[in-house]
Amino acid sequence: MYRGISINLFNLVLSFSDALDLASPELVQHQIRTAYIAWELAKKTGMDRGDIENLVIAALIHDVGALTAEEKINLHEADTIMTEPHCILGESLLKNVPVFAAAARIIRLHHQKWQDWMPVVENPLTAQAQILNLSDYVERSINRSRYILHQDRGIIERVSQLAETDIQSGIIDIFKDVAKREDFWLTITSPRIYSLLYHEATYRSIVLDLSDLKSVSEIFRNLIDFRSRFTATHSAGVSTSAALLARYFGLTEWEIELMEITGNLHDLGKLMVPNSILEKQDKLTSEEFAIMKQHTYFTYMTLCTVNGLEEIAEWAAFHHEKLDGSGYPFHLRANKLSMISRILAVADIFTALTEDRPYRAGMSLTEAMTIIKDMDIKGMLDQNVVKVLEHNLADIASETKQQQAKAREFYENVFPANN
Repeated sequence: MYRGISINLFNLVLSFSDALDLASPELVQHQIRTAYIAWELAKKTGMDRGDIENLVIAALIHDVGALTAEEKINLHEADTIMTEPHCILGESLLKNVPVFAAAARIIRLHHQKWQDWMPVVENPLTAQAQILNLSDYVERSINRSRYILHQDRGIIERVSQLAETDIQSGIIDIFKDVAKREDFWLTITSPRIYSLLYHEATYRSIVLDLSDLKSVSEIFRNLIDFRSRFTATHSAGVSTSAALLARYFGLTEWEIELMEITGNLHDLGKLMVPNSILEKQDKLTSEEFAIMKQHTYFTYMTLCTVNGLEEIAEWAAFHHEKLDGSGYPFHLRANKLSMISRILAVADIFTALTEDRPYRAGMSLTEAMTIIKDMDIKGMLDQNVVKVLEHNLADIASETKQQQAKAREFYENVFPANN
């Protein structure tokens, strides 16, 4: 068990950025590639190191306000659709966490045209937002089915036409200078761009403690859950019920906090599952369930690449494993499943059964416990965890509902039209 924790913010955001863009082949590495372009341009401006760091972080997650794959794909045609909503939502989701406050403001303004800044007071925010706007445009202009050095001149010509309407002329001049280099274009399309940014770019010195990590995990939780009104409070419920079970087991306060963080992150891989499946009102077909099964795998693959989160990656990703090996996607048995993974599995099932879903209303506590105890009898769940849940059911259910109500209130404030 952890005696301390030290998470690199840039490592965490880079991995999360990669995960956000896995929802469609059209999106893979869009935000990472945009961040690389922004980084190269910012270096040429003589921008302060701290401002470059905030810009790169903003670029890595600039589309966080587009919660579904469909929305993200539509943004690739940003010249013809409204871009403002995802900018506003992105800022709302990030601004209350100190390590993201500056990036949140850049994200809010990253589609604002140069002509709309007038009259302009020169400041770092103006340059950051304009560079991100241009970087996003350049990345979206790349045809992924063509060799990059067969299309760079055409992109440069299109960018030139944006001068003094969409983008400040000085920033376009910097882009033209950088774009003379073949290595610039080849790196944008390189499959190794993730590694290059991690080893060469900024923010490697910013380290998160447990409190910071918890705040960041809550942002990720909201991005995962707010994709659908049916899942809007799920991770909040899992996090709360798992932490309470851990407390009744007598785990330390440190372990309980780690349990909350793990609960917040356990469904991270659902970012790769289409909303058509998440919100389907009928039983999933075998083909659709096969797609759903990928979510725990991608939870693991996203978190295990972050130094310091290796154990949390396992705890979070194993929540659909069963003691008898019948779970998914790793088919682990009891001897490979830690107590935290066992607690999280029960918390996830309990929360899911008592929530409303597109195809059924939430079950009563009695109905939910009947199913959970049956799974225990069949050797699928840890008997001791099930007993602790049953003996403390009223208190766990009450506190879980309270925390889910808070998550629901935030969701309804962000998406009033969805309720």
